[in-house]
Amino acid sequence: MIKNILKGIKAYTGTFALISKLKLWKYFLVPIIISIITATIVGFTAYALSDNIGRFIAKIWPWETGVETFTSISSYLGGAIIIILGFILYKHIVMALSAPFMSPVSEKIELHLTGATKHDHRATSFKEQLWRGIRINVRNLFKEILFTIPLIIISFIPVIGLLGTILIFLVQAFYAGFGNMDYTLERHFKYGESINFVRKNRGLAIGNGIVFMLFLLIPIIGIIIVLPLSVTAATTKTVEAIKAENKLLTAQKMPTV
Repeated sequence: MIKNILKGIKAYTGTFALISKLKLWKYFLVPIIISIITATIVGFTAYALSDNIGRFIAKIWPWETGVETFTSISSYLGGAIIIILGFILYKHIVMALSAPFMSPVSEKIELHLTGATKHDHRATSFKEQLWRGIRINVRNLFKEILFTIPLIIISFIPVIGLLGTILIFLVQAFYAGFGNMDYTLERHFKYGESINFVRKNRGLAIGNGIVFMLFLLIPIIGIIIVLPLSVTAATTKTVEAIKAENKLLTAQKMPTV
């Protein structure tokens, strides 16, 4: 697991050079616009709702004693919930809507890495790629929220709170990497098969997603470069993992002498 996490992180090395070599920057224009628009909408919505959620949480406290302290804590808790959920929503909206644009980019990178002149996998249309992206990311969105909400509560408990915060980051990283890997997987595997593939290679997903999440912490520039670099990095390692799995399956099918 740790070895694959490191592989996922190291895959970002040379991504700028590879994108430039294959002249892929033009393909990222629409996804970058989607990223900027989504980040703006989610950011303003989160800012508008943070105080309301804080006040709603504060109403849970039934006693007069300590109400001011609990209200202050509620404000921080409301802000944390909004920030975390904002990251989750942004990530899945952008990756779902960018699928028809990222899949062709992933394919060009794969052809370059394998040395093939044409693909030998199933062809998918713009509509199919968009639907696949929406389906995968809606599934991942609900899964991520399901795991994240209890971790948010844990993160406010003294001592073990740090562990909760780390786990929230890793959960977000896993699903970010999942989405980036699926731009390649959609050409090779069906929906359920892709989910199983990512589970077996969750370290690669987490490693890719860790850098993805760190990019989002960089103001403005982060949301511009996050998709080009993370998709390129994910493609290189996903192609490598698919080749390794195919070799393993071939070896298993070979008759013993």
